[in-house]
Amino acid sequence: MTAAATLPERMHGVLLTGFGGPEQLQYREDLPVPLPRAGEVLIRVTASSVNNTDINTRVGWYSKTVDGPTQHASVGFDADSDSAPSWGGAALQFPRIQGADCCGHIVAVGAGVDSARIGQRVLVRPVLRKAGAGLYDFDYFGSECDGGFAQYTRVAASAAMAVQSTLSDTELACLPCAYSTAENLLNRAGVKAGERVLITGASGGVGSAAVQLAHLRGAQVIAQGDSSKHAALKAIGAQHTLARDADVAQALGKDSVAVVIDLVGGPAWPALLDVLQRGGRYATAGAIAGPLVTLDLRTLYLKDLQLLGCTWQDDAVFEQLLGYVERGELVPLLARTYDLRDMAQAQAEFVAKRFVGKIALKIP
Repeated sequence: MTAAATLPERMHGVLLTGFGGPEQLQYREDLPVPLPRAGEVLIRVTASSVNNTDINTRVGWYSKTVDGPTQHASVGFDADSDSAPSWGGAALQFPRIQGADCCGHIVAVGAGVDSARIGQRVLVRPVLRKAGAGLYDFDYFGSECDGGFAQYTRVAASAAMAVQSTLSDTELACLPCAYSTAENLLNRAGVKAGERVLITGASGGVGSAAVQLAHLRGAQVIAQGDSSKHAALKAIGAQHTLARDADVAQALGKDSVAVVIDLVGGPAWPALLDVLQRGGRYATAGAIAGPLVTLDLRTLYLKDLQLLGCTWQDDAVFEQLLGYVERGELVPLLARTYDLRDMAQAQAEFVAKRFVGKIALKIP
């Protein structure tokens, strides 16, 4: 290992100790500092941010026994007998340092990594490739391995992406998880300039990112979310807005949009396919209103629709995001900032959904 200076033996961080409420989040000041292995770098984390997956994982929402929205995940989930999977599908291992987002500086490198990388300001690409594994066999940063909710984290050198930007660390820390999820949804759905795109859950981290990124592509963006947030959504690129509980088929008309980017799911889901035009594309990476929906297969095949589930990401997705940022075309939408030790409070505000964009975390 090559390091910039003598590293401390202990660090501050937040441990997830089991499934349940915020009482499972423990702020610690005595966690061991990880050391980079061959092919890895050690990052001094300066900022991270909160994502839906942090809450979903903590409450056991990825368990197939849960059929309701995230806030109702405890219904049907028995933490003592049910080994809920992580985002990547494997049973979650405790304790875990979560945090899919990480902005910081490389302070040490493992064998085989150029020591010239020490000092680089980096973002971690959260989809972690496994050497020699299949296309869809990957880990997710902060889920199958420890992530960014601590002062130090280690990751494969190939996943630590150098970034040149005048944006703050807290702004940049809002980018990796939410914005790569949004860009991946748009890529997979093939969103093009001039196309009419409906985005549900548009005020959340991924939703607002999708609004910004679809607007950047020149799409006609229709953002669905709480009416109190419509002005903010228009300010970041939405040309039209719909109330969260609006009947989309009645408001927009059937066969009226080319693409639906859905982060909500739940009982209102069938209408999303009704508004798609023939040959339309539906892409999803979330289901905050509930994971179980009713599908009329006749709607699917008679309209020649494409339904896309989007978790795996091509490396080009993150490269595109860095390009937007470094060219000054994209500024991540930072709504609030909390200290890492106030994680429970930050997650409570996140769940309350009274903001547009992202909640960042300053690392001490």
